[in-house]
Amino acid sequence: MQPLKRFPLAARRTIRGLFSDIDDTLTTNGRLPSEAYAALERLYEKKLRVVLITGRPAGWCDHIARMWPVGGVVGENGAFYFYYDYQQKKLRKRFLLAAGERAKNRKKLELLGKKILRRVPGAALASDQLYRESDLAIDFCEDVKRLSEKQVDRIVEMMHAAGATAKLSSIHVNGWYGSYNKLDMTIKMMRECYGVDLAKQKSQYIFVGDSPNDAPLFEFFPHSVGVANVLDFRTRLTHLPTYVTSRRHSAGFRELADLLLSNLQSTGDRL
Repeated sequence: MQPLKRFPLAARRTIRGLFSDIDDTLTTNGRLPSEAYAALERLYEKKLRVVLITGRPAGWCDHIARMWPVGGVVGENGAFYFYYDYQQKKLRKRFLLAAGERAKNRKKLELLGKKILRRVPGAALASDQLYRESDLAIDFCEDVKRLSEKQVDRIVEMMHAAGATAKLSSIHVNGWYGSYNKLDMTIKMMRECYGVDLAKQKSQYIFVGDSPNDAPLFEFFPHSVGVANVLDFRTRLTHLPTYVTSRRHSAGFRELADLLLSNLQSTGDRL
């Protein structure tokens, strides 16, 4: 990882868009500061394509896609994307799995969640679980006393033993059934909504995140950025970001936004 200030000016000037995690990247201590939201708005006004990539639930993503200055949201670790079509004034929802399969999986995940809570004292269902369509989120530090690494590993092991995919964020362990992930759904959204082939154009985009479930995106994008708190998970990351900010959480996101906006000559289209 290199300091963000080493991000070459020539490369910054080619950037057309930004993908960002939400929790502990845009937020600080669970809150979205006005400065971080204003940074999103400034990027949008400069005609940058801003898409949020998150493990948060469908209920939250519906609101974000409609009301925030973003060009879409990939949610529940890649289960879907939501995109608000301003011309048609309609929210487009694209799930990878059909409604019947999602309902079947939710029943299995409900039983798995009860089993985990019985065997891992102190763990709890995430407070946003009610608004989820496709995954199970086990809280290990958001609204509960932080669990030990051994307890977190136990949750991951139990999900894997049940045949589910398990990913660790900065606040939850997320589990789901189905072969999808954040990166694949991001690629699908950009192709279907914007006609962008990320495999060919990934050098024109930045991804910024902070936790182990962001590792595939850190690997994929040559201009990947970790806010400084990514260092807290250094031993758990399978791939490190190319650059790291000097500041943590939302302040790190603002650091990146300020750097882009100070020199950027964008050729992106207004969303």
